[in-house]
Amino acid sequence: MILSKKAKEISPSVTLAITAKAKEMMKEGKDVISFGVGEPDFNTPKNIQDAAIKAIQSGLTRYTAASGIPELKQAIVEKFKKDNNLNYNIDNIIVSTGAKTVLRQCI
Repeated sequence: MILSKKAKEISPSVTLAITAKAKEMMKEGKDVISFGVGEPDFNTPKNIQDAAIKAIQSGLTRYTAASGIPELKQAIVEKFKKDNNLNYNIDNIIVSTGAKTVLRQCI
């Protein structure tokens, strides 16, 4: 496969390497606190499960705007105002699948 110069410059994920090392150490019986991948240590809350099921049943199964769903971005703006007294507008908010994804999109 022929890759572009830019694609060849992308280095492997340090986060995944750290996580793999932590798992290896745990298997060896070492007491490890992993600061690797930001994987939650709890199940998805019931209200979020219900909302996801409702969204699927309503046909919300297509790609969204690259910067996020406008209604979700507005809810985030309102959360920051209510809970943190911070003023943003939806143009200041990007919703993505993770930090690495959005940072790569920026370059």
